[in-house]
Amino acid sequence: MVMYDAILALQDGRCFPGIAIGKKSRCIGEVCFTTSMTGYQHIITDPSFANQIITFTFPHIGNIGINSQDNEGEKIFASGIVVRALSPISHPSSYISINDWLEENDIVGISEVDTRALTRHLRDNGSQNGIICSLDKLDCALKELKNYRFEDGVEITDKVSLNNQFSCDFNFKYSIAIIDFGIKAGIALRLMELGCAVELIKPVKGFAQKVLNMKPDGIVLSNGPGDPEKIADYVLSELNIIIKSRIPIFGVCMGHQLLAIALGAKTIRMISGHRGSNHPVREISSGRIEITSQNHGFVVDSESLPNNIEVSHISLFDDSIEGWVHQVQAMHTICLNVLLIILNCTNEFS
Repeated sequence: MVMYDAILALQDGRCFPGIAIGKKSRCIGEVCFTTSMTGYQHIITDPSFANQIITFTFPHIGNIGINSQDNEGEKIFASGIVVRALSPISHPSSYISINDWLEENDIVGISEVDTRALTRHLRDNGSQNGIICSLDKLDCALKELKNYRFEDGVEITDKVSLNNQFSCDFNFKYSIAIIDFGIKAGIALRLMELGCAVELIKPVKGFAQKVLNMKPDGIVLSNGPGDPEKIADYVLSELNIIIKSRIPIFGVCMGHQLLAIALGAKTIRMISGHRGSNHPVREISSGRIEITSQNHGFVVDSESLPNNIEVSHISLFDDSIEGWVHQVQAMHTICLNVLLIILNCTNEFS
């Protein structure tokens, strides 16, 4: 018989009991779900999951432990995790179990949760704020949840931008400026493997001039957390300066959405978002279907697109926009966190 000692409570009153894992404390954030069957270390360390409680739909998490190579951010920005069952380690590259790793990084989690029921509830009612706490602290936790305000805009992107600089150990073909709203390390590393020298630029006031002074061959606007509509006005002003420079621009996820907003489009919140590694996307020009990795809770509103933007990729799950091309300014954006798309679009930098 399972002896529950923790609970996940949602903003709409639904509760899911379980067993505490990681740091024995409480955490609060937006509860969402990911359908990925593998890559849980990449997911937990993805800066785009900042302030979110991640529900894993795959029932067994932890079987390969944690290694020293698969982190996507400098630290864990997710608020907490929810799993059905923790698995024992069975991989030689692991140096620590996921439970000990969570505890070491002060991350709260809960296991033995009916994640199937939780996912169905989030799918039908939408992602929403929630709190993980011990059973005996539920009343106090519900009061905290009621008053919780989700961080957004620059107050969150400023916290997740990488501080270190990437460098190339080989001759590079292109120089790329990356506007870092919370980039996954794998994106920068993949660009380097393709022969690009990359420099990360924090989106602070005046970043446009810093980018232009670099005279890069191309500009990447990275992924990142939060609502793109709540980004500071100065960011959009800086982006318009960059757009007018006519340097080729490529946007990923948050970057894709911010570029659309800067050009006059709007974004809308999705009911439960696209989070997982099994999302089919159709490239409209070729008809090719790509199975992609995604992590976004907002989408560019197709009804708001200016006439000079052409949709290039659509989701086969819900026909939402996954990529677009600006017909004048040499911009290609994509709402995917999939490196294959970056590989396919590197010609935009030449």
